[in-house]
This record gives sequence, C-alpha cells and structure tokens, in this order.
Amino acid sequence: MKSGDTRQLKIKDVLSNQLLTCDVSTPLIDAVHMMRGKNVSSIFVTDNDLIVGIWTESDCVRIDFEDPDFASRPIALNMASPVHSINVDKTLSEATIKFHQLGIRHLLVVDKFNTPCGVVSLSDIVRNQGLDHYLHFRPIDAHFEKNVRILDSEQCLSDAIHLMRETKMTAVLVYNQQKQAYGIITQRDIAYIILNPDWRKACWEICSYPMLHVTPKDSLFDAYRLMTTNAIRHLVVKDPETKQVLGLLALKNVLTEIETAYCSELEKVLVQRDLALQKSEKNLYLANRIINASLDGIMITRSNGEIIQINPAFSALTGYQDYEVLGKKPNLLSSGIHPAEYYEDMWGALREKGVWQGEICNRKKCGDIYVEWLTIIEINEPYSDDVLYAAIFSDITERKNAEEKIVRLAYFDELTGLPNRRLFNDRLSMALAAAHREKQKLAVMFIDLDRFKEVNDTLGHSAGDELLVQVSERIKRILPEGDTLARLGGDEFVVLLTEVKAIELVVNFANQILSELSNPFSIAGMNVGATASLGAAIYPEDGLDSEALLKHADVAMYRSKEVGRNSFQLYKASMNARSLERLSMLSRFQNALEYDEFELHYQPLECLSSGQILSVEALVRWRDPNLGMISPAHFIPLAEELGLIIKLDNWVIDKACKQFKAWRDAGTNIHRIAINVSAQHLCQGNLAETVAQTLEKYGIDGRNLEIELTESSFVSNFHEAKVALKRLKMLGVSIALDDFGTGYSALSYLTKLPIDILKIDASFIAKIPDEYGNSEIVSAIVAMAKALNLRVVAEGVEKVEQKQFLQKLGCHTSQGYLFCKPLSADDWERFYSQWKATS
Repeated sequence: MKSGDTRQLKIKDVLSNQLLTCDVSTPLIDAVHMMRGKNVSSIFVTDNDLIVGIWTESDCVRIDFEDPDFASRPIALNMASPVHSINVDKTLSEATIKFHQLGIRHLLVVDKFNTPCGVVSLSDIVRNQGLDHYLHFRPIDAHFEKNVRILDSEQCLSDAIHLMRETKMTAVLVYNQQKQAYGIITQRDIAYIILNPDWRKACWEICSYPMLHVTPKDSLFDAYRLMTTNAIRHLVVKDPETKQVLGLLALKNVLTEIETAYCSELEKVLVQRDLALQKSEKNLYLANRIINASLDGIMITRSNGEIIQINPAFSALTGYQDYEVLGKKPNLLSSGIHPAEYYEDMWGALREKGVWQGEICNRKKCGDIYVEWLTIIEINEPYSDDVLYAAIFSDITERKNAEEKIVRLAYFDELTGLPNRRLFNDRLSMALAAAHREKQKLAVMFIDLDRFKEVNDTLGHSAGDELLVQVSERIKRILPEGDTLARLGGDEFVVLLTEVKAIELVVNFANQILSELSNPFSIAGMNVGATASLGAAIYPEDGLDSEALLKHADVAMYRSKEVGRNSFQLYKASMNARSLERLSMLSRFQNALEYDEFELHYQPLECLSSGQILSVEALVRWRDPNLGMISPAHFIPLAEELGLIIKLDNWVIDKACKQFKAWRDAGTNIHRIAINVSAQHLCQGNLAETVAQTLEKYGIDGRNLEIELTESSFVSNFHEAKVALKRLKMLGVSIALDDFGTGYSALSYLTKLPIDILKIDASFIAKIPDEYGNSEIVSAIVAMAKALNLRVVAEGVEKVEQKQFLQKLGCHTSQGYLFCKPLSADDWERFYSQWKATS
C-alpha cells in the first residue's frame, strides 16, 4: 500500500466530473434513460437547481413494480435524501471515514463555494489505495455469498425482483437446463428493465451469460483481475472437482475486503508517521517503498548529475536496469532532439523555483524515441549543504499520438491531408482581419473538378480518391508560400490567396492551375484526363466577410461551368444568375406546397443480427407537373435559403405520422418511422410543440418516432439545439445524428446532447471493406458508439461484402439499395407484403 501517497491524494484527484442530474419531477423511466446514456450508476435529483436527493441502481429493487404507473412517477418518490457532500480539497482518508460513518457509497463533491463539481464513490477511493498485493494472500473461500438463490430460466422476471428485494441481494443466478449454463440478473439489469417493463418475461431473456467462474482456492486478486479485465461485477464460484456451483462472488465482496484492509493499513500508517519522525532509518525505508511501488519512473541524482537511485518503473519505461545507469549521467537518455538552450532554460527554472515540469523527448535503451511528462524537484538534504534532484516521469507517447490524430481528424481532410472546411474558415477569418488592418487585398478561389462523377462511376471510388490526391499534390506544388489550399468535400477545393497586390496575380495563378491539370493523370494504369472550373472573389470589392466571399467565389465557379468548363472566372455582380433561378423556384416551391406536389418515399432499415425491419425512413420528393421529379439536393437548400424549410418539415412530419398510423391500423409491425429535420427548424421553429401536436393528432407514441439531424444543426446554436432536443426526448422521441463523419464530428456532442443513434455516412460505407482508411474509421465509429451505448446505422449499403463487414463489427442496422431502395407508399406496401411472406 502506497501509504504516503494515500494521505496526500485528495478528492479532486479521483472524482468523476460526470455529474448527472435530473429534476424532482422527472419520470423514473427518463432518469434511467439518462443513466444508461451516460453509463453511470447514480443520478442526483434537483429542485430549482438545488440537489435534494440521489437515486442509484441499488434503489431499483425497492420500487413497487406492481404499480402499473411506477415508471412514469416522479423520481422524487424513490430517491434517497439528504445528499451527503465532501469538499474537493479533502483527502481520501477523510472521505473514507465519512463513507464508513454514514454507511453510504456515493458522496457529492463541492468546491470552496459549496457548488457541486462532481461525484466520488467508495469504489473510486478503494481503487486508489494500491492494495493489489493484499488480495494475493486472500483466498476466495471466506468471501463469497454461499446462500445464493438459483432461479430456473423459465421463471418470471418478477420472481427475480421479489427474491432480490426479500434477500437484499444485488444479484441472483439463473440456470438454463437446456443450455447447461448459468446466467445472472443484477440490479443494473433490473434498473434498465424499467426502460421497457415486461415483468412476464422469462429470466433467461435478460440475464447475462455464460458466466466466468473461479474456485474457492483462487485468490481475491485473481478474481478482481478477472472482473476488471472483462468489465463484470460477479463471478460464479465452483467446486474444482465436482464443478458444482457453490455460490457467487460479487465485486462488492472484493471491495469490502480491500476497504477492511485499507482501514487497517491506514491506522498503521498513522502510528508509523509519529515513529518515522524520530527514526530517519524508517523514513528512508518508507521513501524507498513508495519509490519502488510508483508506476511513474523515478530517478534521483546528486547535484553533479550522478544517478544514485532509480525505481523498477524507470527500468520498465526506459529498458535500463539499475546497474547500467547508477553512477552515470542522465544524458544517456538524451534523444538529441532538444537544443542546448532547452536544457539551459530547464536548469534556470530549477535554480530559481526549485521545480521544473514539462514535456521532453528521450530515448529508450532500444533506441526508440518517446515523449515523457517530466517533473524535476530540488531536494535540500537536512543537516547538509548537498542538493539532490528527483526526476519523476511517465510515458505519454500514446496520449500525444492520440491527441495529434484527433487534431488531424478535426482540422484536416482524411484523404488528401489538406485543411478541411473548419480549418479553412479559421484561416480565412484571420486573413480577413489582417487584410482589413493592413488595408490589403485577398482572394478566395473555388476549384471544382469537371465530370468527376464519371471517373467514380467508370473506374470506381478508389480511382476517384487517387485522382483527388494527385490533383491536390499538383496544386500544392504551385501554391504560394503562406497561402492555403483546402478540400471542402467531394471534388471541391478552395484556395486562400493573401496579400494580393494585383488582380493579375490571381488570374496568373488560376492559369497555372489549369495548366497543371491539363496533363493526364496516371490512375490504375490508365491515363485519365481531368479539367476544372475555377472562380474567385476578391476582398474587399466582392465581399467584406467570409460568407460573402465564399458565396461569390462559388457563383463565379458555376459561371465557369456554364461557359464550357476548364476555365476561370472572376466574380461579377451580373453573373449571379442564381438570383433569377431562386425567384423562379420560389414561385414553384410555394405552389408545390399549396397544390400538394410533394410526396414521401419510404426506405426500410434492416437489423443486421435478426434480418428484421426495425424502422422506416421517410424521404421527401417533389414531383413538378412540368419538370417531373426534382431531387431533394436541389429543393432542400432552396427551401432553407427562402425560409420555407420549416413549413416543408411540418408537412413531412404530418404526412409521415399519418402514414404510420395507417400502417399500424393495417397491422404492419413497424416499430418506428424516421424523419429528417433541418437545422433551422431545430433552433428557430417550435419543433417539439409541432411533434407533440402531431403525435396527439394521430394517437402515436413518441417512441414510434425518430428525428434525424446533421452535425451542422449544433454548430452555431448549440444551447438552443440542446434545449430543443431535450424537449423531444421528454416526448419519448429518438434522436439520430445523420451523415456522421462528414461534418464537424465534434465528439463532445455525443456526450452533451441526448443522441440515441449514429448514422455513418454512405461515403465511408462505399469504400469498405477494401479501403483500409475508411474501414478503420467505420470500425472506430462502431466501437465508439457501442462504448457510449448508441445504436449504429450504416447508410448506403449496396454490396454483400459491405453488409458482412458491418455484421462482423457488430453494427446494429443497415440502410441501402442492397436491402431496398426508397419506395412510394404503394410500392412500399407491396414490398413489405412480399418480405413478410418470405421472412
């Protein structure tokens, strides 16, 4: 036990900042939904923003499940009160005493202003005591529950609940005679059943199995390691010879033993502290024990740099044993990366402040360079003028690599390595500020490849990707130093030219690009020709802000396409032909709403594990009497620009719910219908009110509705979006994040917003499993979603190989032409009837 460290560790070192709260009026089922979404075991209850109670998973067995309305009753009826708290600067020792005095397992953590800032559990305290060695000498035999009740797999779930309530046990075993296997039902399982209560279910339907087992002679350390490795809380105890089940070992049994040991050890430390002040030998012994037990590398040197002591962690991290470094200087670890000035500044800070802390690159014995977080402390020995230095470090190479990867994913295009839209906008904003300050010109240039779709359709997406990479490389070769080339998406690039002294420089650069792209590209052993249409807007003549410049450069680029492609155009106000088109489309669009020219098509989503149809996505289509079917890609952006998107959304919500009711009345077994909603509607319209009224109008449960949104919905109005989504969740509506991976992909949204479903964009699915990068991204998204308890939908599944790859990943649902394309209402009903007959 690292006794010295334990006394110094404070609550702020181990607390969890994930403080989940809900109002006293929150229905119990909604509170459990929130706990499951955040994967926590407790939730604090507030009244007028003041915390007044707490509800944990262990409280579930006290609920009156015979009350048919128990799940909708306010959580205040089941919470524990009052809530006990502890200051963030208190030590772990003080927290442990408080836990034992009060007989509780959770404490609210408050700062010096008594403001809640986190939560700490008894498990958090115990896991930081370093008592693993103690468990090595404790067999399981005396610490497991021997009187565990075993239910038959066919017994009703309510039997398990009554049994856990009567025996005050945290879990019961379930035996399946047919499978010859044991399963387990825990308090967490009972808590999550609240989300979909059906007490008539057989126990086997919700229990976890198969179970890992240990024997009475195994050590508690073996059991503890088995639990933590497999993220479980219970193990079956079996006789090693007869294989008969003897009982159940719970994590709490192990923690209780650690708690007992910790309290005992703590008392010993308090006594030893007074003795250590009188006996320097014991002080030295205790210090050496702490150093040797530390997971951080520790090196102690004399003032002349001679190494006099290292700990085992030093050897594990660097590869050097004590006999290889004692008596030598620390520069044997030098990587040669840092200049001499770096070390001079380090020693200057040490002499001035007595401590230095920072990142440094060093070299292991094997030659590998690694990054470490290093703290050097000056130690003045008592009764001596000699000075020692203690260097304490940890290897943070993996963390640094992960941080760099996250930055690249956030600010750079995965395919070409160019800046993405976010980074480009940041640079453009800074360039505009500098241009305004220095009274200089700058240019924004759009570059769009001509007929890029033909390359994808003819040679495949891999060839298209290779073309994009080669195009970016050619443009980078001629890009002036200090300027920016970015990829906005698809085959669209944009260039920022700063310090433009003359318009001719922009024209010359555009001609250089056209010349560079005029030579064929070698793709898949073939010479492929590619041209581009270019358009540019100049600051300040063509716009004073980012939005205006980007818009006008885009207009100029489309003008290049209109005049025959493979050309360059500077923006002129007269070329904004889109204005005329927008006026014409405005009239058509308004008429389309009035004369019911819009219609819904429906595309089913297939469960990848069961093959069942879980839900249907409603997709709006416009059938113009003169132009025929108009793509949503044309009229949705128009509706957003004209401020009519909310009106269109309301039409879609009403028609989709009406159709769902008709299907339900006809006996169609579809659980949910999904509707796409615009970002404007989320933040500017009364979306929750509209949905609530429509659900009531057609008598539909909110759980039968799914609202799909893109990441752009949260960027500029995060607070408003969060409020609107919470209102939808109160109706029981599911929230899906559409086109995940193509927008900003800010992972914080997944924890701050009540999102239930991630829909992986079709552009990633199209390139699996053949393309390594996209396959790894899809695998990472699925794994991340599972860790956050989110369901995953793969969009655009068109090949059997894609479906098989997704099934291996454990992806929940697929959507795409492989299963079914979007169908009109009549065609959908025929498809469903045929599918039902064959399934």
